[in-house]
Amino acid sequence: MASLLRLPSLLVPAAARPAALLRHRGRCLHTSPARLFPAATTAGASSAAPVKMETRGGDREGQVTPRSTDFNAWYTDVIAAAELADYGPVRGTMVIRPYGYAIWEAIQDYLNVKFKETGHSNMYFPQFIPYSFIEKEASHVQGFSPELAVVTIGGGKELEEKLVVRPTSETIVNHMFTKWIQSYRDLPLMINQWANVTRWEMRTKPFIRTLEFLWQEGHTAHATLEEAEKEAMQMIDVYTKFAYEQAAIPVIPGRKSRVETFAGADRTYTIEAMMGDKKALQAGTSHNLGQNFSRAFETQFMDENGQLEHVWQTSWAISTRFVGGIIMTHGDDAGLMLPPRIAPIQVVIVPIWKKGDEKGVVMEAVASVQNTLKEAGIRVKVDDSELRTPGWKFNFYEMKGVPIRIELGPRDVKNRSVVLSRRDVPGKQGKEFGISMEPSILVDHIKGRLEEIQASLLQKAITFRDSNIVDVNSYGELKEVISEGKWARGPWSASDADELKVKEETSATIRCFPFDQPEGAKKCFMTGNPADEVAIFAKSY
Repeated sequence: MASLLRLPSLLVPAAARPAALLRHRGRCLHTSPARLFPAATTAGASSAAPVKMETRGGDREGQVTPRSTDFNAWYTDVIAAAELADYGPVRGTMVIRPYGYAIWEAIQDYLNVKFKETGHSNMYFPQFIPYSFIEKEASHVQGFSPELAVVTIGGGKELEEKLVVRPTSETIVNHMFTKWIQSYRDLPLMINQWANVTRWEMRTKPFIRTLEFLWQEGHTAHATLEEAEKEAMQMIDVYTKFAYEQAAIPVIPGRKSRVETFAGADRTYTIEAMMGDKKALQAGTSHNLGQNFSRAFETQFMDENGQLEHVWQTSWAISTRFVGGIIMTHGDDAGLMLPPRIAPIQVVIVPIWKKGDEKGVVMEAVASVQNTLKEAGIRVKVDDSELRTPGWKFNFYEMKGVPIRIELGPRDVKNRSVVLSRRDVPGKQGKEFGISMEPSILVDHIKGRLEEIQASLLQKAITFRDSNIVDVNSYGELKEVISEGKWARGPWSASDADELKVKEETSATIRCFPFDQPEGAKKCFMTGNPADEVAIFAKSY
């Protein structure tokens, strides 16, 4: 459905996989020398040598490329070390591991509730689509042809009609809507499906661009243009609130230009996020499809006056690309940094003891603290493995981005207290000693800290975003800003040809015309003509 993810080749063939493994006290982690996803590295950056990193626990000799040295290498290193994903057997695919999938489940859990609150029902459509369906809407087939995976043989025989492996579902949805919609009484029809899609890209990046990815795609049919427009705007608002309130990503919602509009839509709305390397990530889209697909498929209804009319439609989507966005927005040299509201583990408890007779009393206290937090609805994990040192565990859970770590040893048990460490505040500044184990005090303290971390991550991302958006008043200024790796914002009323010229000469595109527009008269920085809106330009994934 959505141009949400114009996916590119994620993984290397099996023969090219890194043979080197770095051993961590009984545990093997992939190292960075060959990279998990080498196609994602930038030209000239592959020569940057990974450096040994001493983090707070001081007990892990991991090799994670520093974020400032090579952002792409850092990204793939973190995905491997934090156990988010691994190779798929087919080039360009990945296996999402349990921890990575748990982040996706947190996204699903939130959005599923919102979709149902706004009147949508979940269902499922087949992933095989007749090729003739794709051809019915001219701009749609033109937009998706380079990315289609086509099945020509089934059961050992050549098929009478080629089948497309679902790149998006507007066509098959319309085929079914035509059967289900007869009267205005059947409208609005509002559905969503959680599914996988396939787009045959040559350049890929884990979570951001893969041959196959997971998403939800909503599809609705309405009696009027106004209803469809209201729906499209409502869903981009749902995505915006999710990004801010759950993922702590300060996206900029807005409208796509004609050049960047989804193939087959009248209007495309988007949420644009600034990543840690200052590139733009299209994190979610919502499309007003007008009557383009309903006319192609003759999806009609009898209105209240007995007249046949074509329905007005929308489609909208968010995908596993958002997991990559979370990594690249909040991560640091120590690994992931997950916002508490979507973190699979909000608190990890690390028991500490030296003598055998200390273990029993420490574990009894640990169990008590764990139960207290669980009963309060906090997602908590105890790592009581004796194969790894506490220092190793500290670093491992920092890599996995767990927001809070609790350390509990014999002295803490005696004092009826715990030591707390925040993932978002490095070193001693992030540690608190003597936090009471008394349930009401401990729960209130932990919940308060989780909310502080959530707010802190959002504010940090807002500050970073705003400090890297520059207002421009000429094409020369735009070129300079883009060359510095920042986003350029300026008045725009130029032609599609001018927009393509900017893309060709700077590699930047119009990310959106933000909904939040400055007041006052404006002059297009490209043509000098009056402009009604400012646009944001940036390089993107």
